[in-house]
Amino acid sequence: RGLHEAVQAALSMLLQRGCFLRDLVRIRERDVFTAVSRVLLGRPGLTYKYLGTRLFALPWEAEGSGSGYSDRELSTACQAFEELNCYFCTEVESGMMRDRAKEEEDGAAGQRDSLSSAQADVGTAPFCSRTQLNVTLLNYMDPAQMSYLKEEPYFGMGRMAVSWHHDEGLVPGSPVAVYSYSCGGSADAGSAESVEDGGGWAVGLKVAWDIHTPGLMVPLGSGDCYYMLDDLNTTHQHCVLAGQSARFSSTHRAAECSTGTLGYIQRRSRAALDNLLTDPVSGSKTLHSVEPSALRRCEEIHNEVEFEWLRQYWFQGRRFEKFCSWWSQPMQKLEEAWREMETMTQLALAVVDKEGRLDKKSRREAAEALLPIIAERQELRQLWRTRCQSRLAQTLPADEAPMFHPYWRDHDPSLPLPFDLKTIIQTLESLL
Repeated sequence: RGLHEAVQAALSMLLQRGCFLRDLVRIRERDVFTAVSRVLLGRPGLTYKYLGTRLFALPWEAEGSGSGYSDRELSTACQAFEELNCYFCTEVESGMMRDRAKEEEDGAAGQRDSLSSAQADVGTAPFCSRTQLNVTLLNYMDPAQMSYLKEEPYFGMGRMAVSWHHDEGLVPGSPVAVYSYSCGGSADAGSAESVEDGGGWAVGLKVAWDIHTPGLMVPLGSGDCYYMLDDLNTTHQHCVLAGQSARFSSTHRAAECSTGTLGYIQRRSRAALDNLLTDPVSGSKTLHSVEPSALRRCEEIHNEVEFEWLRQYWFQGRRFEKFCSWWSQPMQKLEEAWREMETMTQLALAVVDKEGRLDKKSRREAAEALLPIIAERQELRQLWRTRCQSRLAQTLPADEAPMFHPYWRDHDPSLPLPFDLKTIIQTLESLL
């Protein structure tokens, strides 16, 4: 009961403090707002990417971890979800262990081994990593505030808060654990009283991409938990069916974060900057290697830092900085590394453009390595400009609106190359 009370109080407080916000995501090459308001919590330095938008987790760890929260009330609230996550990890692991034991008792060990081998072939993660839930996506919706909710189209289940989908970006074969809390009245007004029967909310389940096999609708009481174990998230799709009351959920998952952690991108940045040499006396900079493979690797990392991290971060605007400063300094450091990478691109282009250091064949090979990556950089910069200046983006308050950053005008002394790369691309094309 104590955990229920702590989690429910934390959800209500985060809403009252304005932490729940709708995400601007990309579906079928256009930006749309999510119907549900969200905030991501998790282990420090983790991110979760879905529908073209990377969310940066606010840390849920206890005080003393450098969490960066603006006050103790927020820090305590977020810590409640770490406690809930620990509970879910224990429940999920024991549940999966019980399933294994039952299979052995039923004499299905041979079948299980065959299934495990087949799953391993398609990338199922080891058992220990599949049970380590590392983030939670908190959701909130009040149907009374929604002008329109789409009807469930296949089984007549009613209005959908979230349409049929798989949860994406997860460790293969990992579970999802969900805590559901329905509250009467508008929680915005501070009257988030629990609705024991769940206010008519439910979760729908159906076989993936199958509209003929009947679907299943499971009512959700306030304080209920449900789990999607093993490969259920792969073989089936689920939806959330809206009730009459406002509802929160805390959806705990094992985010696939091999390329989605701060530590990962910091290592990648260091690997690129290892190719930059600085004279300790004059301060002049040169490239350690101008081999095409080295240039290609550095420029690919350059693009990854700019488009998967810096622009994704500033696309969120400053919406979470007023609550938690944890990401501010790491992203500042990452931008400093990116600026050094801009210098590295300038040095690479100078080597290709000048006769003398490389013979004609080597210059051509270097240009072939650089051209597709720089062309992609030009294309992605224009895409992010469009996203940040979209009609929907312009409707957001100033502290939530996407920021088109980094952006600079030609001849900016702080950066060695122009923002628009068309002329550079034409020069590289002329060398081929």
